[in-house]
Amino acid sequence: MSDGSLDAHVRALVAWHLSPETGAPYWVDWARESGVRPDEIHGFDDLTRLPRFDVSVLREDPGLLAPRGLAGQAPFVFETGGTTGAPAQRLSWEDHVLDYQALAAQLDPEAFPRGGDWLMLGPTGPRRLRHGIEILARTRGGRCYMLDLDPRWAKRLERANDLAGLAAYKEHITDQAVTLLTHREISCVFSTPALLESLGERVDLSAHGVRGVLCGGTSMGPQSMRFLCEEVLGPDVTLLPTYGNTLMGLAMASPPRAEAGWSNTYYAPEPRAVLRVVDKDDPDTLVPYDSWGRVELTTLTREFFAPRMLERDEAIRRRPSPDRSWDGVGEVRPLGAGETAIAEGVY
Repeated sequence: MSDGSLDAHVRALVAWHLSPETGAPYWVDWARESGVRPDEIHGFDDLTRLPRFDVSVLREDPGLLAPRGLAGQAPFVFETGGTTGAPAQRLSWEDHVLDYQALAAQLDPEAFPRGGDWLMLGPTGPRRLRHGIEILARTRGGRCYMLDLDPRWAKRLERANDLAGLAAYKEHITDQAVTLLTHREISCVFSTPALLESLGERVDLSAHGVRGVLCGGTSMGPQSMRFLCEEVLGPDVTLLPTYGNTLMGLAMASPPRAEAGWSNTYYAPEPRAVLRVVDKDDPDTLVPYDSWGRVELTTLTREFFAPRMLERDEAIRRRPSPDRSWDGVGEVRPLGAGETAIAEGVY
């Protein structure tokens, strides 16, 4: 943000999280050992004085990141990752509600009608996304229909190269979605690219009353976007790509368009989260605009503080948009995937 509001937000949040009275044990202990005082952090650029957040802390004990100022209030527990190794767990009190209420307010009522019911076709179980889409639907006056999807099982099948098992599991998930679309009046869908393609092979979503689709997944390049828009959904269903995780929430892109080369650019919900694209070999340096680099995430809320965390994704640094005064990240894909990366697997 160019008006100074991001720096003001950083000052307030650093004071909260590093204070012995209100802060999280992890950050309070770090501040005491390092000697850095909250009043020495004047804005976002000063976060370089703090260590890059390491998600392994959340595997050790998510309570280390729980602010003392929220003591006595029972949190939700959400998992991030866990498809390989031990899951990292984040505590959340209201962040997931605030993030998805904000997203709900941005949706086009023509594509995502108020009062319309939703189908959640994505990872469920202990993941924040499952709860977030339900909040989004309820905020807009609709119901949210869920199905069962365990990404850990899908990853296990992939690692075992069990292609038949993977196909059977995808069919199992798609069967559940078809049943719900057939027997309920659903206007809006959240899906991953692979599951949306699988669903589109079985039913005509537009004919079933679907008008808008939120689509979330790491690899949603131009080829994937063109195929989903032209071959799967058709002209009467709006596709809205999203990018995010349990630590950030969701960054949203505009609907893909042929005039823009079907390219996605995501803008983080600043000041609560900041996305930057940094040099892979020198992550303290931003890459030039329109260049590839590694995605860096900073989360800045009263509930959770994670500065300059290096994600396992890469992207193109994009310029601010007419309605957002901060950088975007484009063509997000897994780190090192190469320019031909496309969505694969069950989810």
